[in-house]
This record gives sequence, C-alpha cells and structure tokens, in this order.
Amino acid sequence: MSALEPLLKPVAIESLRPTQITVGFREVELKRAQWRRHVAEGGDYLGRHQIPCILGPKERHYVIDHHHLALALHLEGVRDVLVSVVAELSALPKRAFWTFLDNRAWCHPYDAEGRRVDFDDIPTRIGKLADDPYRSLAGELRRAGGYAKDLAPYAEFLWADFLRRRIKAGAVAKDFRAVARRALKLAKSRDAAYLPGWCGPDPIG
Repeated sequence: MSALEPLLKPVAIESLRPTQITVGFREVELKRAQWRRHVAEGGDYLGRHQIPCILGPKERHYVIDHHHLALALHLEGVRDVLVSVVAELSALPKRAFWTFLDNRAWCHPYDAEGRRVDFDDIPTRIGKLADDPYRSLAGELRRAGGYAKDLAPYAEFLWADFLRRRIKAGAVAKDFRAVARRALKLAKSRDAAYLPGWCGPDPIG
C-alpha cells in the first residue's frame, strides 16, 4: 500500500469503476458549470483535480472519491482524466476486494433510498451512477454553512440520510430552495449532533 501516486498516463473515464451507487445530480451540474469556467485550462485543471482510485481486480481503476467530478467531466465530453493510485489490490479476488474496501470505508453500497445493497449492485460505469436528491440537498446544506467539511468517509451521505428521514421526497422535488432552508434549521438541531461536521449551538451547561 502506498501514498497517493499520480499517474502521468491519462485514464479513460469510461474505464473507471465507481465504488458507490448514487450521486446528487444537482451537485454534478455544479461541477459541470465549474468545468466550463475552466475549460480553457484543459490539462492544467485536470492535473489539479486528479481522481483517487484503487487498482483492483483485472487492474481496473476503482474511484474512491470525486465521483461527482468524474461524472460531470464525462457528461461534458471529457474522455480522459489523471488518477492517483491509493492502493494496489489487483491481486485480490473480487469478493475479497470488495470486503476490504468495505472495511476501509472505501465503498458505499447504498441505493437511492439509503438502503444497503449487495456489492454487485454498484454500477460498473461512471455514466450509470443514479441520482440521490438528498445527496444534493446535503451538498447545498454544507455550502450554506449547515455543517463543516469533514474528513469522515461519506460524510455527505450521512447528512443525506439524516435529511431523508425528516423531509419527504416530494417536497425536495417540488421546491428545493425551500427545503434547503428547512434543512439548515434541522442541521442546527441537537438531533444532528452525532453527524460529522456538526456546527450547531454549543451544549448547555
């Protein structure tokens, strides 16, 4: 196992393997807009936004972060990205590989309803990632100051699950901005105190 090692050879986005099932499509759109503002920088921009991966079975690159960016670049027609290899696990059998990733919190086998599913349900292509509107809501909440960025793996998905249990899906689809304001109030409550990056009121006494 090694520290991040940038690969000078670009890797095709089509060949990247996700390690999660969902992203927030609103978050992806923000990444697309960001790329358009920097598209003139081309390779320099991509060099500053390498995709961290695990080298897995059959020497495939499994993405462990920046799924939103990878999908955004794919939808924008970008064919190749630079990756950083976090660990070399290509010798592991498939099941042992996924068990290891799960143990290290390097995968997130949960569907758009927040339910744990089998590793086989994780898509094999970046373009097959599904939308979880609550993940977009969690991203909007963080940008609004609802919680601080945290190094805990999949922190945004924990916040998404918190919001999923308190706000109906129909409300999210109907008026995202109004729901985002409601989410900000929920984020400051003591009910959210267990979540990574919580920045609600100081405890009393």
